[in-house]
This record gives sequence, structure tokens and C-alpha cells, in this order.
Amino acid sequence: MWQILKNRQSRLTCDKTDYIIFTVIKMLIKGFQKLTLLDFPGRTACTVFTAGCNFRCPFCHNALLVTEKDDAYYDESEIFEHLERRKNVLDGVAVTGGEPLLQKDIERFLYEIKDMGYAVKLDTNGSFPEKLEGILELGIVDYVAMDIKNCPEKYGITAGVKNFDISPVEKSMELLKNSGIDYEFRTTVTKNFHTEEDIEKIARWIEGTPRYFLQNFENTGNLIDKNCCGVSRDEMREMLSRAKKFVPNAELRGL
Repeated sequence: MWQILKNRQSRLTCDKTDYIIFTVIKMLIKGFQKLTLLDFPGRTACTVFTAGCNFRCPFCHNALLVTEKDDAYYDESEIFEHLERRKNVLDGVAVTGGEPLLQKDIERFLYEIKDMGYAVKLDTNGSFPEKLEGILELGIVDYVAMDIKNCPEKYGITAGVKNFDISPVEKSMELLKNSGIDYEFRTTVTKNFHTEEDIEKIARWIEGTPRYFLQNFENTGNLIDKNCCGVSRDEMREMLSRAKKFVPNAELRGL
């Protein structure tokens, strides 16, 4: 391991020190999409997929990032070299997973991307509020997308974690609501785990959020539970109608 010492750039908002010191630990990166117009709203971006997750959502669309145990990872240098070459084309980087906040070096990784002049989007399941809070304080993300798996009473079964304590998720919700940065909450809808009543309960739970998206489950072929399936378009529209009672700006994504 080695250390980097970098002068704080004006675009970063850390008031505690004029310098940020990171101990460099290898990021576990399992996927790299060099161009996306979908993953980062309003940005021409690339997407980095980190390995591992503390959830086992049966319908996870990136299940191989969670279950695959091989040691084949992307080298960070490949990603940073691509970002250097594409500065005139790309203006954002989306970091997703898996669960990126499991990575021991996620703060340093996000800092380096931000330090290159890119906008940074972070996807998270919201179960690591302390890490999220530190990242928000450093000012190294511009947009956060947080998954809301289900209503509180069905959270554990939907996330694949028995007796899951939702308090970290609730803390992450409050951090984002008070952060001043752009963020969204989103729910992937499956026939197996979600009813119209569940969606209404979620919307009541997150009332006051500016952006809430419902996205229908799509079978990628690499699932933890191959019996998962989506719902009809009519059911999605009814779920949206229920959500709008509490989040008027709620939208469907990908329909």
C-alpha cells in the first residue's frame, strides 16, 4: 500500500483540512461500460461496476457481481486512461454495483474521478449511512441514486436478508434529503415481491423526495432467483398512480 497527498481542489467542499490523505487499496471492479446515455441523468457518461453486495435481492439484475467468486478484475489504470482520453466526449461517471460502499477505497476512487473534472453519480442500497455521510461531506459526488427495496415490513425478504434492520436505510434517506445534492429514490418492481399497496406504503415513507422512479423488473438471465418476473404495464401505471398520492413527481422508468 502507498499514500497519495493531494492539494484540495476548489470544486471539493471539505472544510476540515487543506489536504486529503488516502491510503490506496485495490478497488474490486468487475465491469466497465465505456459509454452510457442512460445511467447518469443528463450526462454522457461511462459506468463502473464494483464487485460484491451485502444484499441478496432475488431479482438483482447484476447478480454475477454479487455471486461470482473469481479474481478477474479491471485494473483502475485502464479506467483512468479511458477517462483521460475521453475528456472531450464524456462528462460523467456512474459508479454502481453490487454495492459500491462496500469497497474499502471508494472515497479515494470517487475523489480521483472528481479531481479529473468529471461529475460523479453513486448508486447505493443505503445500508452504509456512515460511509455515505463522509462522501457527501467531502463533496465528491454530484448525484446519488438510492434503491428502496420495498415497504418497511417487507424489506428483509425483498433484499434477501432475514430480519434486516431498516434503520441504516432510513438514516441514508435523511442524509440525502438534507444534503443539498441531486438524488433519486427508485424501486425495481416484481410480481413476486410488490403489490400496489406496497408501492403506496413506500411513497408515504419517502414523502417529500423530489424524484422517485418505479422501474419494472427485466430478466437479464443471471438471477439469484430465476422465478422472478415483472408486472404488466397496466399494473405499473396503477402503482404509479398510488405513488403519486405522496410523491407527485413520481415517474415510470423504462416503460
